[in-house]
Amino acid sequence: MVSIDIHNAYVDFPIFDAKTRSLKKAVLGKAGGRIGTESKVPIIEALRDINLSLRQGQRIGLVGHNGAGKTTLLRLMSGIYEPTRGSAHIQGKVAPVFDLGVGMDPEISGFENIMVRGLFLGMTRKQMQARVDDIAEFSELGDYLSMPLRTYSTGMRVRLALGVVTSIDPEILLLDEGLGAVDAEFLAKARNRLNALVERSGMLVFASHSDEFLVELCDTAIWMDHGEIKDYGPIKDVLNHYKGRDVYAELSERR
Repeated sequence: MVSIDIHNAYVDFPIFDAKTRSLKKAVLGKAGGRIGTESKVPIIEALRDINLSLRQGQRIGLVGHNGAGKTTLLRLMSGIYEPTRGSAHIQGKVAPVFDLGVGMDPEISGFENIMVRGLFLGMTRKQMQARVDDIAEFSELGDYLSMPLRTYSTGMRVRLALGVVTSIDPEILLLDEGLGAVDAEFLAKARNRLNALVERSGMLVFASHSDEFLVELCDTAIWMDHGEIKDYGPIKDVLNHYKGRDVYAELSERR
């Protein structure tokens, strides 16, 4: 059974300056000095007292201002970060997509990067070979797929990476929004593939500043603020609380 259980979890980051980084200064700073006793290292609490119990089938949006702790929480859920205190237990195959460009090599071709990126996301070579034609058609990159990635524009790189990401079969999909570099027409096309990806995944946790995407892909939301969970519940209620206005009414007017 796919699940994420986090109990009383904190994630702390020590902040080292030039003085505290220097082993020589720590040892020789004063006669008889001991490492770590010369000065205390400041600690940043990136996450504080996080308690969550998520289960298969849930579609959770993460909202909050930049620096609120959304990406740190995703990294805790993926196992990249371990809690400094408390516990985090993840059951299921995780596909962390925090940066669409991670796992791609600028010196090799688009076709080769399809394989590399797929392997990075936990797929097998055979699985990716079966998806190459579909990804190529979706990306609309044509002959560029035979050229080194360094020749691509930012939008072209996002197209390729998005094609790979939306072809995988995750049990837990952790998605940090990175879609701003593609044009509106292609983004509309990508939306259908994102919806299909969400349907295939056992669980989605999606950090985004786009109300439209959040409402379309998620049914529940977590509001992060200064490393803490400020609100958790149905996405409509959390978004309205976070924005201080009727988000659904605004989206209806746009349509």
